[in-house]
Amino acid sequence: MAKKIAARYVCSNCGAVSSSWSGKCLQCGEWNTVQEELSVESVAGSVATGKTLKPQSVGKSVKSDHRRLGSGISDVDTVFGGGIVAGSVNLLAGQPGIGKSTLLLQLAYAVAAKVPVLYVSGEESVHQVGLRAKRLGAVRPELQLATSNSADDIAATIASSKYRLVVVDSIQTLSCGAVSSAAGSVSQITNSTRLLSLAAKQSNTALLLVGHVTKEGSIAGPKVLEHVVDVVLQLEGDRYGGFKVLRAVKNRFGSTDEAGIFEMVDQGLQTVANPSAALLAERQVTDGSVVLATLEGTRPVLVEVQALVNRTSYGYPKRTASGFDLNRLNLLVAMLERRTKLRLAEYDIYINIVGGIQIREPAADLAVCMAIGSAAKGLQLKKNAVVFGEVGLSGEVRHVPYIEKRLAEAKKLGFEGAIGPTQKSGKKAAGLYGISNVRSALNQFLEED
Repeated sequence: MAKKIAARYVCSNCGAVSSSWSGKCLQCGEWNTVQEELSVESVAGSVATGKTLKPQSVGKSVKSDHRRLGSGISDVDTVFGGGIVAGSVNLLAGQPGIGKSTLLLQLAYAVAAKVPVLYVSGEESVHQVGLRAKRLGAVRPELQLATSNSADDIAATIASSKYRLVVVDSIQTLSCGAVSSAAGSVSQITNSTRLLSLAAKQSNTALLLVGHVTKEGSIAGPKVLEHVVDVVLQLEGDRYGGFKVLRAVKNRFGSTDEAGIFEMVDQGLQTVANPSAALLAERQVTDGSVVLATLEGTRPVLVEVQALVNRTSYGYPKRTASGFDLNRLNLLVAMLERRTKLRLAEYDIYINIVGGIQIREPAADLAVCMAIGSAAKGLQLKKNAVVFGEVGLSGEVRHVPYIEKRLAEAKKLGFEGAIGPTQKSGKKAAGLYGISNVRSALNQFLEED
């Protein structure tokens, strides 16, 4: 009889050791820090039974590399870095109802045109997945469906090498037979992921996992889940409408600067060919409305920034932001109070990024400041121009990358130019109205309707 491997549970925060797992450490009180580890005796014994590794040269490993699997969706291939790498483990996370299962079913259907694909669901029956596939027009004999919550069974299926791509929806529903805890626990997620990853890499099968997220927006489960996988993708946007943005948070086989923009239609998620034109189609030129030239990955996108400034009815003014970081908004409002003549302490300020787009880059600072100033004074921009630039606490407007790309996108949609930071180099970009600080931007480019 094989010797049973002894295990212990150690807190990664304080180092306390216990014989069973718990969500909260009984010593330091931290949550989700208790992790399962092998005992020292077991590790020492495993050294004697281990085998010597057989390494090979880097050149030989590159020659034996397989071609990437094309997803059939151009933006998805771009985010992956040129397609899905054989033997890679990829994690897709997002809010409930955002379109994760829809996107992966479309992807599996496209890949099944060339190689066998298996779609495993731990949340739905085969009949339910089949109904969704029929609605999306994703029915193909090479695309096989199965339902299972056993990580051991799925790993054995992957190891059989019958499929080139396996989709598992979702990792939080799986359980490993060697672990006694319930599905979705830290130990189950960790061990199930490692088991599937080992089978995928040994059989050179590409693996796509769906991951749940918490109410804060982070991926549910231990942080080690993101370390184990090769690629971490995040699908963001408004679940009830607007655009969906696919970003690579981690990518061992490509850049994390790329992004794909999609729109949900009856046939599933479709790539948006010209997101700037779609986002500005219903724009009304009025006070508080400014067009921002931002970047989604390396793609320039024009999006409308709306601001509303009202005198507060309460003792404490309200600050609300949709699609923009609220802490950053409070910082910019404080800077405007100190560095300009705007008096905003008695006003509620609301910021909205149209289209459900989440703006993270600092280049949106100047557009938000201009929109607030425009709404507070009831003024509009003098120029038919887009706005971009990072703003410091002293009110200075700082340099941002890819100015030429932003200007080219603005001119493509009929804008005269752009209001942005003054370039340090002697070469001046055509159509750029350079400004050095926020106060001069408000004074020069805002006028009454």
